[in-house]
Amino acid sequence: MTSTTSTPLSGTGRLKQSATSAGNTSRRRIRKDLLRSRIAAWTAILVIGAFGLLPVYWLLATALSSPEDAFQFPPKLIPTHITFSNFTALADNDQLIKYMINSLVVASITAVLSVVVATYMGYSFSKFRYRGRRSLMHMVLASQMFPQALLLVTLYAVFSSFGLLNTYTALVLSFTTFTMPLCVWMLKGIFDTIPDALLEAASIDGASRWRTLHSIVAPLAAPGMIAAGLFAFVRGWNDFIFAVTLADKEKQTLPPGLVSTYIGEFQAAWPELMAASLVVSIPVVVAFMFLQRYLVGGMTAGSVK
Repeated sequence: MTSTTSTPLSGTGRLKQSATSAGNTSRRRIRKDLLRSRIAAWTAILVIGAFGLLPVYWLLATALSSPEDAFQFPPKLIPTHITFSNFTALADNDQLIKYMINSLVVASITAVLSVVVATYMGYSFSKFRYRGRRSLMHMVLASQMFPQALLLVTLYAVFSSFGLLNTYTALVLSFTTFTMPLCVWMLKGIFDTIPDALLEAASIDGASRWRTLHSIVAPLAAPGMIAAGLFAFVRGWNDFIFAVTLADKEKQTLPPGLVSTYIGEFQAAWPELMAASLVVSIPVVVAFMFLQRYLVGGMTAGSVK
């Protein structure tokens, strides 16, 4: 039979044991703090996400409800009688399809025109030095700060004098006025990240400025141009005030078309309106899903040089 005897620690050993214990306590405290931080972050993300998705859920719940359930009080968070008749009725509405075609035409042309003009302006502001450049840049930015109602009165008078009211041209030009300033500044920031040495090398090789822009600079700035085009498309797709004022019923886009179709003087067909709003949102959601990597890259490319 053997017996074990503990030897008393020396002064140095007690100091090492105390330091080891303090280190373990510190690591446990750090792990608890990290765990609390992660729990707090995930809680905040879930709360903000639920707050952001609540309107979408209410849109879907109302679209799946019958008129009797949609107007009952107090409203029910979960519909008791689900129906798809509000969605099937959309296929028989030819006027709604016409509004969607108008939106696709106007928003697509607005996106292309905004990107083309913003590319040349942004490249000029970024790579050329001439008198009045800064003043022009500030004027472009300041034009974004005017209220849309003020621009609407001016544009209505101009389009009326040129006979452009109730045309696609009026809608495209008006949408471009409020999408182009941000597109110009977005692309200018991206062009700033392209080194001047690359342009000088192209010039030494004999490339003209025109070819340098289209063959070298534009491919490098393609993600930013796609992001600017997506931004312009969404702004044109969602606009209400310009479309309802500058176009008649034949040329109106979806936002005023949906309101005039389902909202009347004496009644409002909320379930049909919510179903139509949900369906017409699908093209924009699909576009974001396919182009989101270009959107994030384009929005942040000009922030770091």
